[in-house]
Amino acid sequence: MLYTIRHVTRFTYATAVTESVMEARMQPRSDEGQRCLHFGLSTMPASRVMMYQDHDGNIVHHFNIPGRQGQLSITAEALVESSSSGDLPDRLDEGSWGRLDALTACGEWWDALNASTFTGRTPLLAAMARDIEFHRGTDPLSTMRALTAAIFTRFEYAPKTTSVDSPIDDALQERRGVCQDFAHIMIALGRSIGIPCRYVSGYLFHQADSVDRSSDGASHAWLEALLPELGWVGFDPTNNLLACDRHIRVALGRDYADVPPTRGVFKGVSAVRSELAVAVTVGTAQAARSHELLPFIPWMSREAEGARGDGDSRQQQQQQ
Repeated sequence: MLYTIRHVTRFTYATAVTESVMEARMQPRSDEGQRCLHFGLSTMPASRVMMYQDHDGNIVHHFNIPGRQGQLSITAEALVESSSSGDLPDRLDEGSWGRLDALTACGEWWDALNASTFTGRTPLLAAMARDIEFHRGTDPLSTMRALTAAIFTRFEYAPKTTSVDSPIDDALQERRGVCQDFAHIMIALGRSIGIPCRYVSGYLFHQADSVDRSSDGASHAWLEALLPELGWVGFDPTNNLLACDRHIRVALGRDYADVPPTRGVFKGVSAVRSELAVAVTVGTAQAARSHELLPFIPWMSREAEGARGDGDSRQQQQQQ
């Protein structure tokens, strides 16, 4: 399947800022069942955009706009070919836990097994594990399938109830959140029983007849778990799905802190109020050829107020 993606991010400042330095992880990956056939990133005001590949193989674009500006717009457009990885079995055999332990004993997957910025093991996480009686089941695959369903059932999908830097305890306490929160919770629980897990930032194509809970018009997040014989398998607890050809992978990391779609700083003078608006369009290549473009409709805004002087202010966007 061919997908087109258009991701527009706009930062609007009530008081003009003097400089923006930004990096973006918006280019879909070319690996494991998908290929990025085309990608372009532009900014307004115009800038010279450069790129590098980080240690996880993610493509990172970065730029600097030194002049005074009241608004910054970033537009990323991609054409991606995605294919299904095939059907997975319902479960693995009884010896799969032993093979998984042997696989992870070398230490190569240390980062995917231990706590990171947003996946710490907290008392509330331990309480949830007891509540759902979470432990090693008959095999790693069926255990992760059951955990996906448990998070989907017990948590309400509710945009704007958490923020970009919310710890998992916020969602655990309220039993609500967005895809970013659910992925972090599942990663933390999976790691707690010895399953290497990593965070996936990307997009989900919403079919007309789908019942997906995640927001259409936003970036998406899920996780992948390393399982014996199968390799990295994607789980989407927001929608109670195994990752499929509708899931378009952009970046991989330990958690959101490693792979925000945009991250940067600006220098402001006096009190600075910033507003962030994002619009994402994911469609089939056939729809794109029909020139049916959706209007820009901000799905999320965030304000930051306060005296900045000549200091820096972070600007990031949450994944819904």
